[in-house]
Formats: sequence, C-alpha cells, structure tokens
Amino acid sequence: MSSHTDDALPSRILIVEDDREIAAMLVELVTGAGLAARTVLSGRDMDRLLKQQSFDLIVLDAMLPGEDGFSICRRLRAAGPVPILMLTALGEDIDRILGLELGADDYVTKPFNSRELLARIKALLRRASYAAPAVSRGAVMVFAGWRLDPIARSVHDPDGVEISMTTAEFDILHAFCSHPGQVMTRDQLLALTHAGIAGPVQRSIDVHVSRVRQKIEPSVKEPTLIKTVRLGGYLFTPVVERQ
Repeated sequence: MSSHTDDALPSRILIVEDDREIAAMLVELVTGAGLAARTVLSGRDMDRLLKQQSFDLIVLDAMLPGEDGFSICRRLRAAGPVPILMLTALGEDIDRILGLELGADDYVTKPFNSRELLARIKALLRRASYAAPAVSRGAVMVFAGWRLDPIARSVHDPDGVEISMTTAEFDILHAFCSHPGQVMTRDQLLALTHAGIAGPVQRSIDVHVSRVRQKIEPSVKEPTLIKTVRLGGYLFTPVVERQ
C-alpha cells in the first residue's frame, strides 16, 4: 500500500463505499481532477484489491456492510501509512474523533461539498508526497533515548525498536523535535505538518498529539515529553541532539 513516486502517473485513489450512486459520483469527481480511481463495496473486496495493487489514498465510508469503516481504518493503519480520508454520515464529534484516533488522516461528513472533499483529498496527497523531501535535509534527531530519522521517516524507541507512526504522527513529532523548548500553538502545528491545507478542524491536532503521546510517553496520564500549555498549545520538553 505504499505510495508510488513517479510524478508522471496520476495518484491512485481507492474508494470504499457501498452506495453505488455516491461511489460513481466520487469516481467522476476524482477522475475529473486528473486522479485515478477504483471502487469497492466492502472491506472484503478492499482486501482482495489491495493484494493486487497499491493506492496513494483511501476514501473510506464509516458505515459499510459487514466490517465497518472504523474497524477497517484500524487495520489499514496497522498495516502502513497510506493516507485515509473517512466519509461519515454521523454528525457527532465523538464519531469523527474516533475515526481520527483509529488512524484516519481526515474526515468529511455526508452530505459533503464536492469541492471541499476534493480539496481535502489533494491536500492529503500533497502532504504524503512532499513529507519526505520536506524533512530530508535534517540529521537524525535524538531525544530521551529516542531516535527520529527524517530521511527514513522512522522512529525508534530507547531499546532500538521501530515504532509505527502515521504520516500525521511523524510530522507532528518531527515538528516538536525541530522546535524543542518552544510553545507550539495548534495553528503552528497545522502549518508545520501541512495538515492545514484543506482546513481540517484544529481538534484533529489534539487527537494526533494524543496518539504520539501514547507511543512515546512513559506515562500517558502524566506526560513529561509533550506538555499541554493552557491557552497556548504544546511544549516539547526534551533536549534534542542532531547526529
């Protein structure tokens, strides 16, 4: 499911949507923007197709027959960093936040504005495509025994074990490592992680920071590496050395 890097090829979008009318509309929308699209009706169909080819982004409906989109999102994120945009008819914040906690990079609520949806898809594709070049100039960063390699886009814990991170999680941790000891507002984090191009809610930053904390903090309930600054944002406390 890794992204291709040939700029001559259109980005490939996989649409997992059981409503054939909506799926057809999504295909028309993304192909009209010069992207390539495939559609499947269920998680089972998705699994079969992913064994045959890779995609650069997955548009995933939350409510699907059989395995629901939240469960599929969790599986996709465990398998790799492919960008995931969730479609949900659920209006409650808790449902959208749940999708982000499970690894979705963004979400759009049905009924959606076609131009907004396309803008969010393009923003996620841009972030994924230039995330590596944007940080490749940096040296390996070491903090509290952890190692972050901007070129390999890898993170290793103090025991040398590589920790799986989504694109957004890695970008946020890299932003913190690049600005240790500085209070980072949510707007700054959105800008530095390229997550603000399509205008996702600021609360998504809080969700991504929470997921980073779960992976690097000795105690999630009493975080010491990423501290919350009241009315300010976040403060990355460790000393960061570059190697």
